[in-house]
Amino acid sequence: MEKEKKMELLEEMLEMDAGTLREDMILSEMDEWDSLSMLSLIVLIDEEFGKTIDSTDIRKLVTVKDILDIMCQ
Repeated sequence: MEKEKKMELLEEMLEMDAGTLREDMILSEMDEWDSLSMLSLIVLIDEEFGKTIDSTDIRKLVTVKDILDIMCQ
């Protein structure tokens, strides 16, 4: 899956306007990044990429790029 498509999935999950998400955005500084988003990310990674992540993995995420990296593993 191309990076653009992954970014679209994340924007949809975070209910952000298309094209507003950047790789260098710090998750803790984003209003959209909350506990519900974290749970949604776990489901998204499982359904779209067949990978399992948990709360330990989520706590390690700092930027949007970190999420993209998990999608590529």
